[in-house]
Amino acid sequence: MNEKRYNLYSQQLKERFNGRVHKISVDAGFSAGFSCPNRGGTRQLAGCLFCDPNGSGSIGIDREFPVAGQVELGKEVMVRKYKAKQFMAYFQPFSNTNGPVEKLRALYDEALGVDGVVGLAVGTRPDCLPEEVLDLLAEYHRRTYFWLELGLQTVHDSTLGFLRRGHDYRQFLVAYQGAKARGIRVCVHVILGLPGEDREQMLATADEMARLRVDGIKIHLLHVLKGTPLGDLYQRGELSLFERDEYVSLVADFLERLHPDTGIHRLTGDGPRDLLLAPLWSLKKWEVLNAIDAEMAARDTRQGARCSCV
Repeated sequence: MNEKRYNLYSQQLKERFNGRVHKISVDAGFSAGFSCPNRGGTRQLAGCLFCDPNGSGSIGIDREFPVAGQVELGKEVMVRKYKAKQFMAYFQPFSNTNGPVEKLRALYDEALGVDGVVGLAVGTRPDCLPEEVLDLLAEYHRRTYFWLELGLQTVHDSTLGFLRRGHDYRQFLVAYQGAKARGIRVCVHVILGLPGEDREQMLATADEMARLRVDGIKIHLLHVLKGTPLGDLYQRGELSLFERDEYVSLVADFLERLHPDTGIHRLTGDGPRDLLLAPLWSLKKWEVLNAIDAEMAARDTRQGARCSCV
């Protein structure tokens, strides 16, 4: 039974599959041959200001193996640690829809063909979802338990421009609405603490996600990695970051603004220990999550308590 004061996605999975489902991240090679449009693609940009040169979520992925091999290796770890039996393959680093449809289909099918894989999640950008790719993803929505993980970060175009995202909020809406028209579940990624945004601007992102009634959301803490333009700003003293208690309070505010039906996939984030410059408190993830739970309890509040669209 979910005792949290928010709609925990992992609990939704347990109820659907009658047990825990473990996500296994895979790198399908989109950094070579395909490439994010912001990384040596058509725009000839160096990538978003915050992005790990190896791609987001690249910790623990052995790129030397094909997709099926990566899933099998992930399964071995999960079985050994948790006696896991059910898995989701998560195409995480880089833009995993930025390629020819037949190539994408072959990669997704390879992951789904591994024994014990009960679902698929595909991470990408709003500007890498042409109609033919959305049609392909709709096929997987009909075939299996499928999530599209869509990076947005913020609804404010001025911030998106500063971050060198290469798209605006209108482009996100086009992609999002195209996915929803096909019935696809969408988990939107946002970042709290982006340079230049005040508290009300961040909460405006929550209000807009509530208006859209997004299926799921991942709330990320802005963290700074070595080897990124954002890291350079931080090391020059040009970037301020949240203290833990500030972040905890903001996340509680954000949850209160979201629609109560939106699944909460993530409430914080960190970077690879060897690359993380700041904030170092983010490495103690369970302490952060427990502090968020405590803040929600102290307020006697719940997700959606201040949602304007219920």
